[in-house]
Amino acid sequence: MTNPTPAETVSDVFAPRHNSPTEADVAKMLETLGQPSLDALIDATVPAGIRLGRELKLPAAAGESDALAELLAVARQNEMRRSFIGRGYYGTRTPSVIRRAILENPGWYTAYTPYQAEISQGRLEALLNFQTLVTDLTALDIANASLLDEATAAAEAMTLCHRVANNTTRNTFFVSDACHPQTIDLIRTRAEPLGINVVTGDYTKAAPDATWCGVLVQYPDTRGNICDYADFFARAHEAGALCVVAADLLALTLLRAPGEFGADVAVGSAQRLGVPMGFGGPHAGYMATRDACKRQMPGRLVGVSRDAQGDPALRLALGTREQHIRRDKATSNICTAQVLLAVMASMYAVYHGPEGLRKIARRAHAHTLRLQSALQAAGIATNDAPVFDTLCIQNVDASVIHARASAKQINLRAIDASTVGVSLDETTTDADVGDLIQIIAGSAPAARISDFKSQIPEKLARTSAFLTHPVFNSYHTEHEMLRYIKRLEARDLSLCHSMISLGSCTMKLNAASEMLPITWPEFAAPHPFAPAEQARGYAKLFSDLETWLAEITGFAAVSLQPNSGANGEYAGILTIRRYLIAQGQGHRNICLIPVSAHGTNPATAVMAGMKVVVVACDAAGNIDVADLRAKAAEHADNLAAIMVTYPSTHGVFEAPIREICDIVHSHGGQVYMDGANMNAQVGLTSPGHIGADVCHLNLHKTFAIPHGGGGPGVGPIGVAKHLAPFLPGHSQYNTPGAVSAAPHGSASVQPITWMYIRMMGAAGLTQATKLAILNANYIARQLDAHYPVLYKGATGHVAHECIIDCRQFKKHGIEVDDIAKRLQDYNYHAPTMSFPVPGTLMIEPTESESLVELDRFCDALIAIAKEIADVVEGRADKVNNVLKNAPHTAKVVCADTWDRPYSREQAAFPTAWVREHKFWPSVGRVDNVYGDRNLVCSCPPLPADA
Repeated sequence: MTNPTPAETVSDVFAPRHNSPTEADVAKMLETLGQPSLDALIDATVPAGIRLGRELKLPAAAGESDALAELLAVARQNEMRRSFIGRGYYGTRTPSVIRRAILENPGWYTAYTPYQAEISQGRLEALLNFQTLVTDLTALDIANASLLDEATAAAEAMTLCHRVANNTTRNTFFVSDACHPQTIDLIRTRAEPLGINVVTGDYTKAAPDATWCGVLVQYPDTRGNICDYADFFARAHEAGALCVVAADLLALTLLRAPGEFGADVAVGSAQRLGVPMGFGGPHAGYMATRDACKRQMPGRLVGVSRDAQGDPALRLALGTREQHIRRDKATSNICTAQVLLAVMASMYAVYHGPEGLRKIARRAHAHTLRLQSALQAAGIATNDAPVFDTLCIQNVDASVIHARASAKQINLRAIDASTVGVSLDETTTDADVGDLIQIIAGSAPAARISDFKSQIPEKLARTSAFLTHPVFNSYHTEHEMLRYIKRLEARDLSLCHSMISLGSCTMKLNAASEMLPITWPEFAAPHPFAPAEQARGYAKLFSDLETWLAEITGFAAVSLQPNSGANGEYAGILTIRRYLIAQGQGHRNICLIPVSAHGTNPATAVMAGMKVVVVACDAAGNIDVADLRAKAAEHADNLAAIMVTYPSTHGVFEAPIREICDIVHSHGGQVYMDGANMNAQVGLTSPGHIGADVCHLNLHKTFAIPHGGGGPGVGPIGVAKHLAPFLPGHSQYNTPGAVSAAPHGSASVQPITWMYIRMMGAAGLTQATKLAILNANYIARQLDAHYPVLYKGATGHVAHECIIDCRQFKKHGIEVDDIAKRLQDYNYHAPTMSFPVPGTLMIEPTESESLVELDRFCDALIAIAKEIADVVEGRADKVNNVLKNAPHTAKVVCADTWDRPYSREQAAFPTAWVREHKFWPSVGRVDNVYGDRNLVCSCPPLPADA
């Protein structure tokens, strides 16, 4: 039986499942707005001068089953081979309970970054477990909640060393030439714009001096050697440099921890802890450091604090949203984490426990020793140094060995004509080792795995304990593990519960049909450095996406490599910088950034070696064109670019956007467009059509990849023709300028966007944009009388989001934070709070929310406005009221005593809908100040009576 096509049945058509408002909903909203039709609203909202005036040239929409069948045929073009390539990527087994209950569970993957801590305690606990896992294994004081991948973590460590040095004469960063090639490649990319001199070489011959800010070594190194770096680190410290170790977490269960031989920073990847290779990502990079460097650490950090009742509560600590506070002074432009992948890795450690991890490591190590012994018996040279799981096969005819391996559907690491690399892992079997012996030595297998014991020298072997906390020693049966995962899931509000209306973050439907392919082995299993001819399915996927995204953005070329929105920003500005240098205009280093811009924009510009000049906004929230013109003229000789968001960060289609582009171009600069608000452009206009030269896209916003509780993200960039030659390259293809460890970034989640575009088609995507604008304008109209909408376009409309003003309540003691916390009692996550304007809420409903949900959300905010009025007009106490005490937990509401001047019902069940669908915040309002003053960022000891 063949699958039905959309022409044969309406049940398989996807767009109406994604675009929630029905015809009746649309009619009702248009009536409220006084518009005769949806097209009339769009005409009144989007400036006519930037409209495309044509339909996007995309394949006709496919039904869900047809799209899945088509993508499966693409996936099957990837060859499924056994991989022993290593180089930082290894086979691993994702426990089925983790795959089913987390990776494939919308309760985990549709949640947002845990800024609202009271309704995010589950993810925060899982991330705290991740941080504890990292600090325990590295023997360092503090770890963050993950970074993008190992190579970017190493680059962040380099800039940390440079900042800590705080000395213009310390501009040299030494990198061992035995680090993974992709790490060296990315470090060079990051260092060049910052003026950091990267020196690579043999660490045993290096001579640290007063110009060095830091050193980086690999442990074990890229060829498998376990080196003793203690003496080198002592010499580096004596010269005043910090010491960074890129360490394999699984190996650290058997090896001496970096913090025990002098490391100041440890970085790496948690990929092999249960996260599939996925052709390169997404994976959770990690960073750990000593307490003295904690305020220089980039990314997110989970800390332990207390709530209003004095009970333990978790929240994001220290640098949370620092990009919006410190802007160009931020430690990094990375504003999130690889949360979903860090959660998976932490749960892998919880499930296996310390002894389980040791067993996995010992088994991989024993397989490696068995292989090494057999090869040495056959007269084949391997490593002289001790090894963990990787061998460097030397003085052989590599072409012959690779040919034999290919005949057995096996991939080995290609190093050079006489050298082959072999890395073993958790998935390696006795039969695999036998095959490898025959491939390399041409002889039969030797003794079995059980005959080999560790040969790690005593001074390099681990003696310290790790993962002693009960959480890593309690859930080793599947039943207990499942219950633990579900307990944490129940503490988090996600899209499974209600609309998450975060402005600029576009929390839309992440459809099941889009998510299914990411766990197909054809997409999940391939190694990122497998031969290109084995990855034809991925090549087709990338080609389709690049073509479709180029059409949608109006650009000539697209790079899929950037693996987050912030990394996409960086890649875009770096592309402009490379172009200017090639034109002999390398002196151009001024980047104009409107005061309303995302905080990551100034941080990104600085990372790319530019100087930020702020452009003012006018009273209506638009870019002040006169100020822009003046500053562009003032800096004409050195103007490199402008970073502009469109529609604006204030949620408005600014009419003079083309004039803005023309002004910058006329003074020799390029236009970078931040694609955070692309959800208001698709099918109606495009960055290329407007006049931009480069734009990054958030596939985890506009293009349906889920936020995953704060990651993964994908941030590809589109560029005009003249910039195409300067897109990111990669050492795998002998081209410079990598911005992520893998050539194609987070490849394994890109099928989500492929499915989204393929099922929506041009008409569905354009309709989604129109409905996003309709929903936002409807909410703005419903709330305007209660919370004035701060910015509107010339015709009185907003774009796909609106900012409501809560500042007028401050004089009565009500803060915007009180409204955000009270919304939790109504089963809602707060909109974006105090950005881009302090004291406001930025609301983006997306096209995926129905009128019923929009009304329910508006009713909640209107009810809160009435509760505010009770305070203002004296009917409620100014301090002891439902807003100041929000959110209300079950513990508080069900307590024997109730000493508040409002009812328990008003506290916890303010509407009839909430009574039927109550989501309980698991902790009361979290005390952030207490947490930062008493910083604890790993699993705290249990209470004595636990």
